[in-house]
Amino acid sequence: MANELQNRNNFFDNLMNMRNLMNDDFFSDLTPVANHMKTDVAESDKSYTVKIDMPGFDKKDIHISYANDILTVTGRRDTFDDDSDKEGNILHSERRYGQMSRQYRLPDADRKAIKAQYTNGVLTITLPKKSEELDDDSHIEIE
Repeated sequence: MANELQNRNNFFDNLMNMRNLMNDDFFSDLTPVANHMKTDVAESDKSYTVKIDMPGFDKKDIHISYANDILTVTGRRDTFDDDSDKEGNILHSERRYGQMSRQYRLPDADRKAIKAQYTNGVLTITLPKKSEELDDDSHIEIE
């Protein structure tokens, strides 16, 4: 009786493991890009600061652009190092390759003054705001 119970438990454990693997594979392509590019955006009177987690990317594979008040960050990973054993076997791999991109609406940034740094897998972009020059002649008299 104990063997029969053990075999039944192993059968159900194997079914659950297969279901989990199938769900992982089935839903992995539906995971939103936002889950892969965790972002913090801060705003002050003078600038925006955007911090994006992009671990495992080479600096040369990250493209940043700013146009029409939209900051676009794109990362591309074509390959990754293979961590298989001596026989080339990989039991499970969650690393992906391809391209991911996010956009952020950040109005009135001074495009020529934007700075970016990539350190320890975190991309930090500082976008100074355009300075508004006060015009002393803006007062209008009422007639």
